[in-house]
Amino acid sequence: MTRSALSVRPDGQVIVTGSLAFDQIMVFSGNFKDHILPEKLHVINISFLVSEMHRRRGGCSGNIAYTLALLGQQPRVVAAAGRDFAEYGEWLREQGVDTEGICIFDDEQTASCFITSDKAANQITGFFVGAMGRAGELSLAERAGERPAVCIIAPDDPGAMIRHCREARETGLPFIFDPSFQVTAMDGEPLAEAAQGAAILVLNDYEHAVFEKKTGKKGKEIFDLVGMVIVTLGERGSKILLADGEEIAIPPARISQVLDPTGAGDAFRGGFAAGLMRGFELEVCARMGSVAGAYVVEQNGTQSHAYTIGEFEKRYRENFGPLPARLGRS
Repeated sequence: MTRSALSVRPDGQVIVTGSLAFDQIMVFSGNFKDHILPEKLHVINISFLVSEMHRRRGGCSGNIAYTLALLGQQPRVVAAAGRDFAEYGEWLREQGVDTEGICIFDDEQTASCFITSDKAANQITGFFVGAMGRAGELSLAERAGERPAVCIIAPDDPGAMIRHCREARETGLPFIFDPSFQVTAMDGEPLAEAAQGAAILVLNDYEHAVFEKKTGKKGKEIFDLVGMVIVTLGERGSKILLADGEEIAIPPARISQVLDPTGAGDAFRGGFAAGLMRGFELEVCARMGSVAGAYVVEQNGTQSHAYTIGEFEKRYRENFGPLPARLGRS
């Protein structure tokens, strides 16, 4: 599938909706599984002594937009934030992100995510909703700006996700539906309603199974709702599922070390969308996502990594061969 298949205007912007949050990231030096007794799951009460803790900028829309900006795009974020967002917002603008679509709610705090990872890259997460709970008040149609090309609808308040998907359909804006962890919070009917008409559905392997179970759309039936499905597989790469039954396997990019897996999926989506905006074929877009995700897991935090376009192109070449065209000036 090329740019024309998604009707993506080459001079347009990627619109990114989803959470904006501060991440409280903690690292447990052991394995969760060594401290969980299966026979006591009904009275579970466990504390983990963590060796590290960091407060970082995060949230799905912020993470995706950051990767897009690193790859030469000027994405526009449509999201809800709180009174404590000023410094984060200024930093995003410095990176090249259009923040005009962000609504600040002065009576709320920005959402916060509390993530603990063990040495096997398993995660336990708690999430404080904060201003994200007001995201359903935002109109995608009103905040998308004058030149939207494609919209990534990432995890957010469920009502906001449904509204954004509906408005994307109504305005004819191609959209990528990325419900991610919200598949566990949403019932099957609203999940199917939101996904209806999406050009692409993106989920990890577990979320894909949950989505199928909740919506009742299994195998080829899922294409009654969406144009294609991308399933991310962590260290095994990803796969693209097409309506004609074709399955395209995408290998992972090589990494030097795994420090923190948090945000790798968001970076994959940003890299993929950057490829779409350049009109690249699906395989190339997904490989760009793999490379973008590799940078994230090698650092602590979802937006603490950085690279020039030239460095990204070099790493892509080392993993997958040359890109079809230069991404831009480094």
